[in-house]
Amino acid sequence: MHGFIDCHCHISAGDFDKDIEEVIENSKKAGLLALLAVAEHVGEFEKIIALSQRFPGFIFPCLGVHPVQEVSPEHQRSASLEDLGAALPVIEKYKDHLVAIGEVGLDFTPRYVSNETDKESQRQVLIRQAQIAKELDLPLNVHSRSAGRPTIHLLKEQGVEKALLHAFDGKPSVAMEGVKAGYFFSIPPSIIRSEQQKLVKQLPLENICLETDSPALGPEKQVRNEPQNISIAAEYISKIKGVSLEKVVEVTTQNALRLFSKLKLAIKP
Repeated sequence: MHGFIDCHCHISAGDFDKDIEEVIENSKKAGLLALLAVAEHVGEFEKIIALSQRFPGFIFPCLGVHPVQEVSPEHQRSASLEDLGAALPVIEKYKDHLVAIGEVGLDFTPRYVSNETDKESQRQVLIRQAQIAKELDLPLNVHSRSAGRPTIHLLKEQGVEKALLHAFDGKPSVAMEGVKAGYFFSIPPSIIRSEQQKLVKQLPLENICLETDSPALGPEKQVRNEPQNISIAAEYISKIKGVSLEKVVEVTTQNALRLFSKLKLAIKP
């Protein structure tokens, strides 16, 4: 199967409201087979489902509660079990349509986390979502900022077997613990300007997937990223690994299909 799978993007972001048709068309022209649309909060669940119905067999929904919730553009806070409580009925409603639970995880960035209570709140939300993923036999689509080791340790403690760690910012040695547990790591186009280059050097290609995290993590800072930029990540990985671009595309796509097994039934090569 020739083509890319964007394993983590925010196609429901307001940045795409005006030209979503064009963005999807450009994605397909760039060789994308599928986009996994992740959620951050319950307020966007219905929009993601609607997009997956508008672009069937191309946009695939992942619903979950992100570890950081926005109160206002200036104020963010750690996710709580109340946030998850509001999300659960919608996850239950659409469970048969989901390809993963996400975006979930831990974010211990100091400006979001002021004390141990905040961290514990995030942990409880992640633990519950890990349980839901197991109950539904779905993988987790995982965020871990300034919390690489705690995230991988918690996933392992919870017996999570299927996980994608997106835009991982932890040490390569910590990532290798995730590799031993069978987890995958997705690499965005921002690799061309990030510390993740060291990570890619050490990660086996068999544990790498591709993502864009659109509209964030593009090749240029402060410029809207799009799924069509996924080839930039693949090209850079091929350079670091010293293997052909074709090999990177083939292996990362097979990795994505192995992890997100529901995609196999839905993607038309």
